[in-house]
Amino acid sequence: MSVPHAAAGDAHPLDNPVRAALTGPHAHFAERLGRVLRYPADVTPWVAVPDAPEAADWADAAALAGPGGAVTITAFREPPPDGWEVTFHAEGVQLVDAGIAAAPFPQAVRLGPADVPEMLDLVARTRPGPFLPRTVELGTYLGVRREGVLVAMAGERLHPPGWSEISGVCTDESVRGQGLGTGLVLAVAHEIRERGETPFLHAAADNTNAVRLYESLGFVLRRRTSFLSALVPEHPPTRLPGPGGVRTAAAH
Repeated sequence: MSVPHAAAGDAHPLDNPVRAALTGPHAHFAERLGRVLRYPADVTPWVAVPDAPEAADWADAAALAGPGGAVTITAFREPPPDGWEVTFHAEGVQLVDAGIAAAPFPQAVRLGPADVPEMLDLVARTRPGPFLPRTVELGTYLGVRREGVLVAMAGERLHPPGWSEISGVCTDESVRGQGLGTGLVLAVAHEIRERGETPFLHAAADNTNAVRLYESLGFVLRRRTSFLSALVPEHPPTRLPGPGGVRTAAAH
């Protein structure tokens, strides 16, 4: 399978996947002020700013997050304005499906809102990345239980048009080396493929073991990216009020 590309001159939805998701399949989650969009704070921390943000855009991002709040961005390399405290910055890779052997995993069970306390507990033990009380609403989540205890899971996060990100992949230390993570990744990929969409994922560039594993499954590097989180200044700049105030979708 070849890696899908955008037509010449067209922006690819994975170039700014948070914006593509929040203006596409995840629009019902979007909180918006001016040109800045974000997910609700209890869903996922990602914020979408324009590719070349202006001072007004940073003011809108600050207003959405509130004083001392975090603005977390991917696919963006420019530093935030003076006064913003960068709390996290890492180089990453974006990998896309180029012929993985997606298939159901017989051990997998479907997870939902009732499973969130266990999912949060597993995430606290394994630290796969941001997973919040409503993250499970972003897409399909599958898990494996042993003696009734959730020991592994994987699911979907960002959902740009035609694509779905595999995320939240984690396995308890007691069952590592048994192929549970691989089985769940391939099962989530199967669910994505069944909808006629293409799986992709992000990983830290220095997590070479994870990158090698994903490449061995049939993912290929599409682009290098970065992840940035910065705290809004205590006294952030404001913009003059205009017609486009905060618009929040109805509760999902």
